[in-house]
Amino acid sequence: MKQVVDVYEVGPRDGFQNLRDYVPVNEKLRIIDGIIQAGVRHMQVTSFVSPKAIPQMRDAREVAEACLARYDDVDFLALVPNLRGAQLAWESGIRKVSYVVSLSESHNRANINRTHAESLAELRKIREDNPDLHICLDLATTFGCPFEGKLPVEAAVAFAAPYAELVQEIDLCDTIGVANPRQVRETIRAMQEAYPQMPLQVHIHDTRNMGMVNTLAAIECGVTAVQSTLGGLGGCPFAPGASGNLATEDLVYMLNDIGYDTGIDFGKLLEVSRYQKEAIPDGIFSGHQMRISRSTSCG
Repeated sequence: MKQVVDVYEVGPRDGFQNLRDYVPVNEKLRIIDGIIQAGVRHMQVTSFVSPKAIPQMRDAREVAEACLARYDDVDFLALVPNLRGAQLAWESGIRKVSYVVSLSESHNRANINRTHAESLAELRKIREDNPDLHICLDLATTFGCPFEGKLPVEAAVAFAAPYAELVQEIDLCDTIGVANPRQVRETIRAMQEAYPQMPLQVHIHDTRNMGMVNTLAAIECGVTAVQSTLGGLGGCPFAPGASGNLATEDLVYMLNDIGYDTGIDFGKLLEVSRYQKEAIPDGIFSGHQMRISRSTSCG
């Protein structure tokens, strides 16, 4: 049997949140529908954050409720930054969330305006208030920080210790796209040794065109859940030039072609990627440009 790899589409959150102009709910849902019809069964559909901070996500509840009503066979999750966000996600029907903390305290302050101690305390409140909520720790800047550079693998292992008691999964994030395959392998193996029962995911940015090889390195180490965004939409606003995530269509093409089972139809995914490019033109980005993958441009 082919090895199954679960592709987590995070574009509706990570990609859309950086857009300057608001994308209407019906347009978001049309893109989400297309991605699901292509076979994607894991999706981060929104984030429950302050609409003042991220206006694009002001429709979080409407999007979440619409997706849950349409599909009962899709694993939907949302990003939450705090207890209030977790409560709103639960009220909307979402039962699985991502909680972001940066390995680098400098980036943690820049990204979510918290110290490490404050982030851990907030997660404990979330867990206490929502004991049945499935939480994935998004460990940002695992592989490098725009302010502090690369931290040793041991730092990530030690940092995760108190979180491992509170979450069901850990997502290792290359927030600014500086990882290399050797670093990815070393980090994953160290985490697997320290937390053998903890499922791991990876979220790799493609800033330096290393997203594919780094994600494949993670899969070859036994990671079976990998994140990407349709069209490579998104990026990190705190690192100049970090302009894109790994494109889902590129990732699916590679995995399908070398024999992994993603359950995703590349042709259908390509169609919705082309539609997204037409519906969300480059000019509406704020500080980022949508990277249309080679798969999309060449057909």
